[in-house]
Amino acid sequence: MLLNCYQEEFLEAGCDEAGRGCLAGPVFAAAVILPKDFVAGELTDSKMLSHKQRDHLRIIIEREAICWAVASVDNVEIDQINILNASFLAMHRAIEKLSTPPQYLSIDGNRFKAYPEIPHSCIIKGDGKYLNIAAASILAKTHRDEYMVKVGKEYPLYEWHQNKGYPTVIHRNASLNHGLTPYHRKTFNISDPQLVLFENNEG
Repeated sequence: MLLNCYQEEFLEAGCDEAGRGCLAGPVFAAAVILPKDFVAGELTDSKMLSHKQRDHLRIIIEREAICWAVASVDNVEIDQINILNASFLAMHRAIEKLSTPPQYLSIDGNRFKAYPEIPHSCIIKGDGKYLNIAAASILAKTHRDEYMVKVGKEYPLYEWHQNKGYPTVIHRNASLNHGLTPYHRKTFNISDPQLVLFENNEG
C-alpha cells in the first residue's frame, strides 16, 4: 500500500515527468498536493496501469487534490538544453503553477535541480511508493498522451495515437523513411529497427 507522502511535517507536492525517452513531442511534468485523507485504491505508478485506469484516476486526482499543475518543455527546448535539464525545467514550471505553494517536494527519480527555497527529496521509483508522486505520474502521462494524440492527427504515418512518440518499430521506420516532423527531437538518435534486430540475432 502506498503512503500518502514522503514526510508529514510540511505541505508536500509530489512531482514526476513523462516522455523522457520519446523521439518526438514535449516532456511533460506534473506537481500534485493531495489531502491527507486521499484514497484511490488502484493508484500506483502510471506505467503499471491501463489507459482506462489512468484516465479514470486523472478525473479523481484533478477533482480531489488540494491543487495540481501540469507543464511541459517542447522538443525545440529539449534539443537546446538536453532531456535531463528539460525534465527538471518541466517540473519547475509545474511547481510554479500550483495555486497553493508547497513547503516540500518529493521527486521521482535520483536527480533534481533544486527549486528555489523549497527543500526536496529524490526517491527512486517514488511513483510506486507515494500517492502524491503516483498522482503526478498519472497527470503527466495522461496530459502528454492527450497532446500526442492531438498532434498525431497532423502526421498519421508515425502512429503517435498508438506509440505517443516513443521509439516503436513503426515510429522509427516512419522517421527513417519519411523524415522528421517539426515535433521531433533532432538531437535524439533514431536507430534502424532492422539493424537492431540483426544485431540482437547476432548477439
